[in-house]
Amino acid sequence: MAADEKVVLHEEEVGRALTRIAHEILERNPGASSPEGQQAPALVGIHRRGAFLADRLHALLEGLLGERVPLGDLDIGFYRDDVGTRPDAPVLHASHIDFDVSALTVVIVDDVLYTGRTVRAAIEALFAYGRPQRVQLAVLVDRGHRELPIRPDYVGKNLPTSRAEHVTVRLRELDGVDEVAIAQPVEATL
Repeated sequence: MAADEKVVLHEEEVGRALTRIAHEILERNPGASSPEGQQAPALVGIHRRGAFLADRLHALLEGLLGERVPLGDLDIGFYRDDVGTRPDAPVLHASHIDFDVSALTVVIVDDVLYTGRTVRAAIEALFAYGRPQRVQLAVLVDRGHRELPIRPDYVGKNLPTSRAEHVTVRLRELDGVDEVAIAQPVEATL
């Protein structure tokens, strides 16, 4: 953790947020055991941290439902609208969706929702695999500042921030710890 960061979610809080999201997904999408006989929703995580969060939600949902939940991950690198304007080239990962998304409810999972541009790219990438019946969005953190009309269906933590602040999500799979921190803007020295 950098000196100018404040941790706003610790490991236990990240775990509780994911458990709550899993229960909320189940309430809105009860699966085959429901009287309506719905199919369980599919989870698709956005690389990188969204894919790890989707994997954790997948385990929670399968445990709660007692049935198979489709799981996939998406790389949105080629679908971003800022590829030509970024100074750094996006790091590309393979997408893995080995199930038919058609007629399914697909829950896209990401770590932080900010402008909405990443989610727009994910929806476009998802539709390259078919036409889902419904698309929902689950995020660990919603920090506001939307530039597109996109809103999450499931939120672990609403975190009002300024545009100058930076939200950092660390996950044990990549960073060795589960936490969410806000980095304050660095003041210019004269």
